[in-house]
Amino acid sequence: MSEDITLVVMAAGMGSRFGGLKQIEPIGPNGEVLLDFSVYDAAEAGFTKVVFVIKHEIEKDFKEMVGKRIAGKIRVEYVYQETDKLPDGYVCPSSRQKPWGTAHAVLCCKNIVNEPFAVINADDYYGKSAFCKIAEFLKQDPLDYCMVGFRLINTLTENGYVSRGICETEDGKLKSVTERTKIVDCKYTEDDGTTWTELSPDTVVSMNLWGFNTDFFKYAEEGFKKFLDEKLNEPKSEYYLPAVVSHLIETGEKEVRMFVAEDKWYGVTYKEDKETVVKAIKKMIEQGLYNGI
Repeated sequence: MSEDITLVVMAAGMGSRFGGLKQIEPIGPNGEVLLDFSVYDAAEAGFTKVVFVIKHEIEKDFKEMVGKRIAGKIRVEYVYQETDKLPDGYVCPSSRQKPWGTAHAVLCCKNIVNEPFAVINADDYYGKSAFCKIAEFLKQDPLDYCMVGFRLINTLTENGYVSRGICETEDGKLKSVTERTKIVDCKYTEDDGTTWTELSPDTVVSMNLWGFNTDFFKYAEEGFKKFLDEKLNEPKSEYYLPAVVSHLIETGEKEVRMFVAEDKWYGVTYKEDKETVVKAIKKMIEQGLYNGI
């Protein structure tokens, strides 16, 4: 069994629809952000280190508003996802402004993560059971990977559309993730609303809660080079985590255990979501779920 497991937090992206740096948007009664609650839950589940993936331009604010507080409770390290952080032999085009995507964010951690690890978004609330499920898996130091998904109905907002990875499973294992970029009320459209396709409320969706061992970095780097060979000069192209995992499933190199958290997921996709999240967190604190946070 592995004594150490690490939580990798992807925090380099800006909230374009929310309209600001939502990773450091206060949610709790004492200025806590959603990330405070995720790290609390992760530490309770047995995670021993947190690695924040950020950009240099947000470093000062992030460390001041989030990092210092969390560093008092668990070991913290930082890595920086910058557009020029590419494998040897590749040069970032001057036109590139967007980060290279979620798989690149994780790849940036390869030199400091040497133990089984989970990956989360900085601006999502996953709940205690999700971290317990993934920690239990990672502590076994597994050869394969895992994902914790959520029921679609528990991830929607009343304030607009959402993007979700629709999961296909078989015998407790993930078979594929299909991205649907415009979902409203358990329906999705691919033609800007001309037609809609129903989804079951119980459909399992990915919220980017993954569990890996360190051989992931080898696969991710190999895939990133192929990605750059094809898309280096496409300014909006991104190297996504689900694409890497899907390739490993399709080639038979990895199996991905599938767990489902029945908790409600919370996130501030739109500014109007904040009030709902604040009320939910306040209620959980009053119930004693976050004593001492």
